[in-house]
Amino acid sequence: MLGRLYANQDCAAAFALELVGERWSLLILRDAMFRGYTRFSQFQKKLGIATNILAKRLETFVAAGLMERRQGGTPGEPAEYVLTQKGLELKPVIIALTQWGDKWVEPGPVLFANRTDGQPVTVQLREADGDAEVAVADVVARRRQSRPKIRR
Repeated sequence: MLGRLYANQDCAAAFALELVGERWSLLILRDAMFRGYTRFSQFQKKLGIATNILAKRLETFVAAGLMERRQGGTPGEPAEYVLTQKGLELKPVIIALTQWGDKWVEPGPVLFANRTDGQPVTVQLREADGDAEVAVADVVARRRQSRPKIRR
């Protein structure tokens, strides 16, 4: 059985999977991003996830800076779990995974669109220093000259 940590991997994808690779994680983030869920009860009811697992995932997201836990405005009001900028920046990952599933697994009920004009959006590969689109087959992995140290 594959463990949750990838100690022998020197790869940002493996590091990210340590945080969001568990089966419920991306679904929780999806519901926060696209359904606007912020309350424990909303996530639990929609996903049918065990409360202990949901509590652990939300706690992990807060500790990692993907979400903030905010107390309710009045006494007894439940806390809210709100995406941070770091969490919101996973949105293209959810979009890309969904669009891949639509194409290669089974089309789902969701299309992604621009809130402003309703036009469909898609994730594309583009050169970092320009606007040229890059074919998926033309993307290769190369070692960086040096890596900045980021605290995980």
